[in-house]
Amino acid sequence: MKKFLIIIVSLLCCNICLANNLKIVDGDTIVLNGEKIRFSGIDTPELKQTCLHNNEIVDCGMSAKILLIKKIGNKTPECISEGKDVYNRTLAECFINGKSLSKFLVRSGYAFAYRKYSKKFIDDEDFAKANKNGMWAMKFKYPWDFRSR
Repeated sequence: MKKFLIIIVSLLCCNICLANNLKIVDGDTIVLNGEKIRFSGIDTPELKQTCLHNNEIVDCGMSAKILLIKKIGNKTPECISEGKDVYNRTLAECFINGKSLSKFLVRSGYAFAYRKYSKKFIDDEDFAKANKNGMWAMKFKYPWDFRSR
């Protein structure tokens, strides 16, 4: 019985350690337990990317990152790997409490369906656009256009 309790306590401590081993890189990339994970099927603005809202500059790239940080809170994402990209990052869809972070970001208007690679989040983007959520209420460049400048 004593060994059983030690194992349980060790596992709980391990889970706490794993939960603390998360870094949010930007709106669509995290590092979880040393593994760099790029959210598949979406694209968020680059960290230094700005938008224009009512003639005011908005740090929309940083806003996407902050939105992701708030959504994750102190929880640990569960990710389903879909392979690797050309930069050797794990491509995955990640979830908090069973809800897709990618879907949340797209519906909030701070991520776009990355049609070049997936059709999965197009309906969510249409929802955000119709409701003028997030960047859809601003003047912006799509992240892929911003990167190609």
